[in-house]
Amino acid sequence: MGAIPTHRETVSRASDAPVPGGAHPRADERQRAEAPPRGHPDAPPRAEAYPAIDAPPRAVAYPATDVLPGAEVRPVTEACPKPVGSAPVGSAPLGSAPVGSAPARAERAETHATLPGSPLAPGSARALLRAALAEWRERELPGTEHLGDRLAGDAVVVVSELVTNAVVHAGTDVEVDCRLEAETGALVVEVLDHHPSRAPRDAEPSYESPEHGRGLRLVAALAESWGVTYRTGAKTVWARLPAHAAPTAEEGAAYAGERGLRVAGILAPEPQRTEQERDWLGRGALSFLAEASDLLAGQLDENLVAALAGQLIVPRLADWCAVWLEDEVTGRAGWTADGMAGTGPQLARVWHGSENRIEELRQALEKEPPHPPDPARSGPAPFPWPAQALGPDGSALAYRLTAGGRPLGTLVIGRAGLLSFPDEITGLVEDLSRRVALAVGAARQYARQATISAVLQRGLLPGSVAEIPGVRSALVYEPCDKGGPSGDFYDLFPAGDGRWCFAVGDVQGKGPEAAVVIGLARPWLRLLAREGYRVADVLDRLNQLLLDDATEVADAAARALASAGGRPPGPGDGPQTRFLSLLYGELAPFDGGVRCTLASAGHPLPLLLGAGGEVRTAARPQTLLGVMEDATYTSETFELRSGDSLLMVTDGVTERRSGSRQFDDEDGLAQALAGCTGLDAELIAERIKRLVHEFGARPPEDDLALLVLQAE
Repeated sequence: MGAIPTHRETVSRASDAPVPGGAHPRADERQRAEAPPRGHPDAPPRAEAYPAIDAPPRAVAYPATDVLPGAEVRPVTEACPKPVGSAPVGSAPLGSAPVGSAPARAERAETHATLPGSPLAPGSARALLRAALAEWRERELPGTEHLGDRLAGDAVVVVSELVTNAVVHAGTDVEVDCRLEAETGALVVEVLDHHPSRAPRDAEPSYESPEHGRGLRLVAALAESWGVTYRTGAKTVWARLPAHAAPTAEEGAAYAGERGLRVAGILAPEPQRTEQERDWLGRGALSFLAEASDLLAGQLDENLVAALAGQLIVPRLADWCAVWLEDEVTGRAGWTADGMAGTGPQLARVWHGSENRIEELRQALEKEPPHPPDPARSGPAPFPWPAQALGPDGSALAYRLTAGGRPLGTLVIGRAGLLSFPDEITGLVEDLSRRVALAVGAARQYARQATISAVLQRGLLPGSVAEIPGVRSALVYEPCDKGGPSGDFYDLFPAGDGRWCFAVGDVQGKGPEAAVVIGLARPWLRLLAREGYRVADVLDRLNQLLLDDATEVADAAARALASAGGRPPGPGDGPQTRFLSLLYGELAPFDGGVRCTLASAGHPLPLLLGAGGEVRTAARPQTLLGVMEDATYTSETFELRSGDSLLMVTDGVTERRSGSRQFDDEDGLAQALAGCTGLDAELIAERIKRLVHEFGARPPEDDLALLVLQAE
């Protein structure tokens, strides 16, 4: 990222704050005096001052984890003074507004931090902003209903660019202010340094290299408006990012890749002359690599990583770029032990500065994949120039993509008219290739884990739900974490002798620990039920089974610690508690209805909806499974007559949050069920699910499962 030249921006002073409805006339005069004339190649689009807001920045505290040492974060200030009888402070940020006569108190989404002027400041600023946005959302402060992933992602990139510019070109401490406009949802980012660089008013304009202001090219592309405010001994650069419509889950996933490509294109601008390239490499390479790392690390698809690599390299560092990825399943290295091609690398992405040459280049490169690497050689290796597609003159280099000692692919760059690449370019691409390799490795690890989790999840849940004579059933199952095993489970199966059994359970925690408990509980439920054990007896035996298993795990952990040389146990050592809440019962159809026997072990109680609309609980609360050695469980028996419905849910339903409220507060679930009178089982399940989702502005943060059984 380059310097911020005074002649390329809209400049304003604290005393020249814009008034509603138009810019300050003195600011217009100064812009005309200092900006390049219209039509000059260096003249950028004019930046408008962001709309005036009611109050100067205040601070909202948030966790300052992973923050640069020496950074100062202001403590929380929930009541923000509002200036009265003074001019707006639109382009006079960071407390430049006059103090009003009477403060109005309102809770607002604002934060401030002071960071030391070191190379670690941009990363620290990104971490601080992410933490602040997360807390604003958690507290549901005004304006956060407009705060989507797109706005948050753009804000992180903008604050990184502005802080990098301040650190590189000022070297002083940096003050970062962010605030969210309650009415519009727009996010304002301000970065102040203590080294003003404004040119003298009477100096002749000097039109510097267009590489200067590279950071503002990125800021201008992402922001609705931006500008600079000068004060005595300080300079503030601000940007206002507009709110966007909240995307659906599918749109959000697509946007993650779209945003990466968009920002990558901004970070890799049009090629310039060699001197300007060296100037950029000297001043902007660190910012480029930092932002490239953030973009690449956030991707979970290896093909998208390859696409981003091409966008980042072309045309800034090379005319074209290609990425080969080696088959991880049939041959990770793509080469056999004797150096012959095995399954071979697959050409994942080709990028050229001229789009109409991409297909021709792809065809030429597919005919000549990279050769096996020379073990004695480190760094880039020469690559045959594709003269058939690009003409006779040019230079190309191949970089092996390796992460954790595992070869993942090859990245090739090329530029026409060169005998060899400059050392500055080869070194920067080598640094970038390491980041590409790490991102590809992380994406593959995520894909492997997602595949394992999906297979495991399918094994933990029934392939189908049994059909019961005289009973309609409806199921809703929504795991919160799509990439790992859920802690909720269900089952509905025949037990023989005209009986059908059902279960809805919730294991404490998620992931592998939850999968172990579910993998233990569900088969034993089926086995005990088919052996003829009644409901209470099944729970007694399952409770003892969980306790015995926990004891065995504790013994194994003790032996492992002893074999490790008697070292003291660490925070993650030892067995994890395996509590299980379970609602379990059996159904026995008879003429005119269904006899139901059930018991609840630490689980949200089932609700019975009568045909006339009355709602009551259908079981008594009892102890969680896997907690008490001498626990004895009892069951309840009742009849489901025609039109009666039994609703069973996990705590993802009852504890669904909206601020400080929960869905089941003041019998909210019973009231929702009472409104389902006359509906069949499928419509009851869909209505409860919809009400749960609509209860809070944010998506549910816990697994959600519910089962409806209705007598026909």
